Amino acid sequence: MKIELWAVGKTNETYLDTGIAIFEKRLKHYLPFTFQIWPDVKGKMEAAALKKKEGEMLLAKIASEDFVVLLDENGRHFSSVELANWMEGMLARSERRLIFIIGGAFGFSPEMYARANAQWSLSRLTFSHQMVRLFSLEQLYRAMTILRNEPYHNN
Repeated sequence: MKIELWAVGKTNETYLDTGIAIFEKRLKHYLPFTFQIWPDVKGKMEAAALKKKEGEMLLAKIASEDFVVLLDENGRHFSSVELANWMEGMLARSERRLIFIIGGAFGFSPEMYARANAQWSLSRLTFSHQMVRLFSLEQLYRAMTILRNEPYHNN
């Protein structure tokens, strides 16, 4: 199974780009991984219209056999070990791709929620959608090191 992390819009902080590049490279050591940035929707519009346009763009790129996980504040909470165990189960499944999606600043459209197979929340705290990129990559990397019994994660 190929793992992908999708995000809407560019990151405008170089320190985040640096961290993202580090964990993207590390993840590729463990499994086929791609970090994909999709362009912001252009034009002035209300939040609901923006989410709908972003959703249409993303849904056009998702195949029916993909397993889609939205990073969402109302999603499932995991400890790092629980995430590793969940990932282990997912990697044994038959889906072609496991796609984690970070939406734009206003979140996801109802159509995206309807398509999603799962939702994952990093915390009850609110983070910028740009920071979520780095945090989610680090947690996916940590999950892989836990599954390999490598010393990155301390219990």
